[in-house]
Amino acid sequence: MEKTIEEVVETIAQAPNWEARVASIRLVPEQFGTSVHQEIYSAVAKRVYVRSLAPDFAYVHWRDEYELAPFQKAYDEAFSSTNGFASTAESDLEASIQNHPKTLKVFRVLLGFTAAEFSAATEAFGVVSGDAPVSMAVIRSIESGRQPKSAVARTCAAVVSKAMLGQLFAPSAIEGFRLKTNKPDTEDGWATVQDLATHGVPLALFLHQRLYGGSFRQLLDATSSKRGDVIEDAVGALLEEFDIPFFRTGSHNQEEIARRFGLTVKPAPDFVMFDKNGVLRAVLECKAANDGGTARDKAARFRSLRSEATRLGGVPLFAVLGGIGWARTSDALGPVVRDTDGRVFSISNLKEMLTVEPFPSLVGTQF
Repeated sequence: MEKTIEEVVETIAQAPNWEARVASIRLVPEQFGTSVHQEIYSAVAKRVYVRSLAPDFAYVHWRDEYELAPFQKAYDEAFSSTNGFASTAESDLEASIQNHPKTLKVFRVLLGFTAAEFSAATEAFGVVSGDAPVSMAVIRSIESGRQPKSAVARTCAAVVSKAMLGQLFAPSAIEGFRLKTNKPDTEDGWATVQDLATHGVPLALFLHQRLYGGSFRQLLDATSSKRGDVIEDAVGALLEEFDIPFFRTGSHNQEEIARRFGLTVKPAPDFVMFDKNGVLRAVLECKAANDGGTARDKAARFRSLRSEATRLGGVPLFAVLGGIGWARTSDALGPVVRDTDGRVFSISNLKEMLTVEPFPSLVGTQF
């Protein structure tokens, strides 16, 4: 008697171990026609895998520079050196930045610019004025307290002043676009800043800024690459802990890995595992996604990796995923479960991966 979809999903969910689960998932194409494969893999993903996804949206990578105390000190200096933002001529701003370098961060944040954006603004200003642009490294240096050269302070002050007055960039001709300074705390330029600095920021305005900017938006943007490395770092640490031979791929060793193991897919998988004889035994890809559309797009990567793994003789393909975007099962997580035969893990259950072949035979073989 043929099993129903519900029975197959339950069998996979109740598998006594990961090897049994992988074996059950590999039987799906034999037991059912292709018309119901998406439904099955989606149901399996929802039933078995979604629950292990870590809620990484609840955390940020912290940096000391985002602590309130040092920013408050810089703000106090900006406030006092401009007489409560009442003295904001370019010469006043230049003196503030020259004598109290950390105030540049306050002025930059008032404009809503990241350090990279402020650097680009100095370049745009320089096209007209002839002044040299200020690099992001120099901006960071000033904001950390290093006194700038007079010409640099003057350029920064001019950019702050002209951006705040709406003179640096023309209003966008594209519908739905507006200048960053066209926001509640700078809608009338320095007059609004002075009023809020003197009388306080209304809670509704403060929460409104958080609503569209995110309480940790700039921090999340600034640490995006580090967040992307979290999963890979966890995988690398686990493999090192259990002395499993592996390469973590990067831009510097793509060609070496392709040549050594015969890989043709580009870029190469994030990790390749091999035995003591140098024979490729498994490939692993890490992917983080905090929205369903991104997860769907990233799922396509596993189809190409599956084809490559099959071409190499059926090398096992593993996925280590993170982010709530993978809760989208029909066209995101489900296909990854299909392409990896269910070898899908997250940071929360990563150690269980070592129970799936070929890892048990690779433990302790690093030399």
